[in-house]
Amino acid sequence: MAQSAASLYDIGGPAFSRARHISKGIYVCPLSTVLTLWGLAVLGASSAHRLWAHRTYSAATPLRVFLMLCQCLVGQGPIYDWVLYHRLHHKLFGTDVDPYDHKKGFIYAHIMNRMKTLSPYQKKEKESIDMSDIEADPVVMLQKKFYYWLLYPVLFMLLPINAPLEYWQDSILSAIFVMGFLRYAMVLHTAWLIDSGVCLWGLQQGDKYPADTNMVFVITKSYWPLYHYLYPEDYKSGEYGSYDSGILTALIRVWAALGWAWDLRTTTTSTVQEALGEAARTHKSIPVCLKEAASRQNLPIDHYMCRG
Repeated sequence: MAQSAASLYDIGGPAFSRARHISKGIYVCPLSTVLTLWGLAVLGASSAHRLWAHRTYSAATPLRVFLMLCQCLVGQGPIYDWVLYHRLHHKLFGTDVDPYDHKKGFIYAHIMNRMKTLSPYQKKEKESIDMSDIEADPVVMLQKKFYYWLLYPVLFMLLPINAPLEYWQDSILSAIFVMGFLRYAMVLHTAWLIDSGVCLWGLQQGDKYPADTNMVFVITKSYWPLYHYLYPEDYKSGEYGSYDSGILTALIRVWAALGWAWDLRTTTTSTVQEALGEAARTHKSIPVCLKEAASRQNLPIDHYMCRG
């Protein structure tokens, strides 16, 4: 009897061990795939923001195609529509008609506003936004044409959900929940922070620095998010409260070094000081003075090679 049990252990032990390793691998593969797709989607959303919405740099066609495909993984609609609404947000920022009005709190700016339709005034302002530069980009217009009936269903839905079924023998329910709902929730909330993140990372007028709150142990608040609304063309302005740091900023510098990106736009400390002085003397708005001062500055060709 003991020998029989030992024989069963000899046969079953390694088998069970292999089964545990296989199940562990099956579990890790979808998780790593979710994180990879989430990372590519964040790259796509951030690129729609810096490259297309604000033209902080120019990019070669192959790079634009890659970033366009990454943006398809966000599931927020085509680049054209996202840029249009984001430019509307910048145009109305700080007013009571801003669709993502941060003065109404984070929950409103992040979630509640997306349940509302635009007012007649907002629709009129949206129609007046210049989109000629976007309409001149064949990559964006190609995506707009094929987004809803080809790119979105295939790249965002079918391929990610099919991967666990095809390669890891996962169940349909698990694939839909993990690769569908969980991934979509992660991607959406990360992308929504581009419009609502000023509530989390931005200091308001009169606030202390560092902020007088226990959130300093979790979130670093600064005036950099508000600087982005003064001069949105700066490629160093991060989507999540940072400046001159972050993965996308580093990637833009790498792309520039490889010749895939050029015309990286930014400002120097002296340029900002000049703009603030001009605003004080002429009473013109700070954003206008910043753009004028930035257009007059002479940056070294390889200025992106150095931080600061």
